Amino acid sequence: MSELRGVGIGLGVAQGPVARMAEPLPAPADTASEQTAEQERERARAAVTAVARELEQRGAKAGGAARDVLEAQAMMAEDPSLLTEVDARIAQGKTAEFAVFDAFATFREQLTAMGGYLGERAADLDDVAQRVIAHLRGVPAPGVPDPGHPFVLVAKDLAPADTALLDLDKVLALVTTEGGPTSHTAILAREKSIVAVVGAVGAKDLADGETVIVDAAAGVVTTSPSEEDLARAQNRADARASAASAPITPGALADGTPVPLLANLGKPEGAEEAVALGAEGVGLFRTEFLFLSSSSAPTVEQQRETYTKMLAAFPGKKVVVRVLDAGADKPLAFLNDAHEENPALGLRGLRALRASEDILREQLTALAQADAATEADLWVMAPMVSTVEETRYFTEMARDYGIKTAGVMVEVPSSALLADKVLQIADFASIGTNDLTQYTLAADRLLGSVAAFQDPWHPAVLRLIREVGEAGAAHDKPVGICGEAAADPLLAVVLVGLGAKTLSMAPTALADVRASLLDHTLHDARRIAQAALTADDAAGARLAAQQTATREKETLS
Repeated sequence: MSELRGVGIGLGVAQGPVARMAEPLPAPADTASEQTAEQERERARAAVTAVARELEQRGAKAGGAARDVLEAQAMMAEDPSLLTEVDARIAQGKTAEFAVFDAFATFREQLTAMGGYLGERAADLDDVAQRVIAHLRGVPAPGVPDPGHPFVLVAKDLAPADTALLDLDKVLALVTTEGGPTSHTAILAREKSIVAVVGAVGAKDLADGETVIVDAAAGVVTTSPSEEDLARAQNRADARASAASAPITPGALADGTPVPLLANLGKPEGAEEAVALGAEGVGLFRTEFLFLSSSSAPTVEQQRETYTKMLAAFPGKKVVVRVLDAGADKPLAFLNDAHEENPALGLRGLRALRASEDILREQLTALAQADAATEADLWVMAPMVSTVEETRYFTEMARDYGIKTAGVMVEVPSSALLADKVLQIADFASIGTNDLTQYTLAADRLLGSVAAFQDPWHPAVLRLIREVGEAGAAHDKPVGICGEAAADPLLAVVLVGLGAKTLSMAPTALADVRASLLDHTLHDARRIAQAALTADDAAGARLAAQQTATREKETLS
């Protein structure tokens, strides 16, 4: 028996035989075409169109975050500048297959050089190119294997199109050699409740048919397990399934300390599922979808209708709405169309709204009107607040428009370090761990080459979170977590130990986090958090927390 370590997604455990993802198609040969340029162009355009439509259909079927990712891939496939590059190569006598391969490869290099969000999209471009070439050759695109029985899928990483439509009756678990806790694969695996361990480098040596145990809670893949190991893993899986079917209770620690568990939502349509899965409210309602699909800002009336629909789904419950967070990976021409060398450090979030203040004022107007028409407890927060002055600007404006509870997101180190002053002004703070990690470790959270740094377990990030938690306690102001970190069951306990009062996450993560909290008292949570804080790095913090949690759990039982 041996163990391969990675980052676990959720608390699940599964076992079964390995089935490896197929290798990419070989590169087309650079040979002269035997057809006319017009014929090759028609072949290329037909293949691109077919792939784009297939991606859109997969997205519509999958829904949720997968739909957004796949629609973006479809747009990428039909990018006019990319098709122009394909045509140029065909005009030189190349085959459609080689023209697509070479043009996409050149475009990929350009995206990689740009870095940031566009650099991360280079990997998605590879998947599109493979699908187009497969269509041209009349062969299936490389994708998820089908060995004819349930299996543990092992891959370098998964394309969004593959992850979105995994057959959960066949795929017992997912193991990747690349990726981190906030990668597309991890986010989609969490959304679909797939047992997964990502970033397990040693998994590259696993063989088809080899039996493994995938333990997401420990972030471990066990190879050559004994019968006893297999039985123990099955017992854990059965116990987890039984717990998942138990009546849903409010989030709380073992000593009864309440920890409300809230949902992160991007559209009102997700409210029903969130409630069914036990969400006690909404900790982050992203309003970007209203703006991203439009060439101009939506009207107050359009916004009010959407906000009213969301708030009406949670009568008497807290609903935290984030005003428009545009810029960086979500550029809007009508908000900020100026080129920025490093948009993640540019005019984004509240900065962008201040530059186009009418958009912020209209959004606050619509939110106040929706609040008056419903019975939810509306909280409104500003994204990317980095100074005390920005805090004062937003909260005063929100209150002028009748918003009763106005707060800020803590996503940059400056606002965490100034949390004692920020929370003298704001009514609450919500920590966005994805961006806080990015800015603390200077690692673009959308760039695969630095994914190893994008880990909210890092003690530097945890110390900043502690600063905010302590400031919240000192001023009696609530502090919540709404980043991906809250969906990590053990890290959720650490976050509570650092002072978080609420946790917000993808609805499918609620059950695992609820179960994890019930294993520990507040005293335990603080001890586990302290153990993590003393580590040197993210891996050490995770291991220290796991060891301390195991000891505390044994003491509790």
